[in-house]
Amino acid sequence: MEIAFLIGRIILGIYYLFNASNHFMQLEMMSGYSESKGVPAPKVAVAGSGLLLLLVGLSILTGYQPVIGVILLVIFFLPVTFLMHNFWTMEDEQAKMTEMVQFMKNMGLMSSALMFLAIPQPWPFSLGG
Repeated sequence: MEIAFLIGRIILGIYYLFNASNHFMQLEMMSGYSESKGVPAPKVAVAGSGLLLLLVGLSILTGYQPVIGVILLVIFFLPVTFLMHNFWTMEDEQAKMTEMVQFMKNMGLMSSALMFLAIPQPWPFSLGG
């Protein structure tokens, strides 16, 4: 089970690191989309959320300070999920469906991250902390 947990951590950590890199490499595009959703200071918001994802990815990948990693993930997901994927405001059915899928994905990822809090620490094969 420890190996399976480690493999899962590696996959999930890389997932968050990949998404963090997109926030920086696609800053202009993501800022424009954020602005269209009414996010104040969209470039700062996209860069800040990218930084959160970077820290989360490193925390999960290394197992270092996983409680802080989970807290940062919740700080990321709550505003992003409700501001960026507010499907209930969409009139176009295709846009509504797309945003609902993203909303539900984020809620699933956030809830699974909260379950990490039940795993005794330090995590197997982690840097501890």
